[in-house]
Amino acid sequence: MIGYVTLGTSDLERTAAFYDALAREMGAARMMETDRFIAWGNPGGGAGIGLTKPHDGKPASVGNGVMVALAARDPAHVDRLHRLALDLGGTDEGQPGPRGGFYAAYFRDPDGNKLNAFVMATQGA
Repeated sequence: MIGYVTLGTSDLERTAAFYDALAREMGAARMMETDRFIAWGNPGGGAGIGLTKPHDGKPASVGNGVMVALAARDPAHVDRLHRLALDLGGTDEGQPGPRGGFYAAYFRDPDGNKLNAFVMATQGA
């Protein structure tokens, strides 16, 4: 149902490096790019993620209650994505672990946007 998700950034170059590394770990890459916007994903695949300088020219801000969930392959992949996010300057919002039916870890990107990596229990959590 979701086509893609776009998050705001105040520093496209800095935050793009964060998403380049996460995308590589997930087997994806940049698929669109302008001087104000970058999108990652796999053409013909599932939903991707975009990063943009806000069109109205105002500073980017974090939506309260907004989170992007990244589908991992297995719990070890959740662990790797969480560790990678923190190594890239992200901040911890919840260590990897079981969460009532799924396995997940929560973190924020350098702009403060909240993400998680997860795998459903039926996939090995």
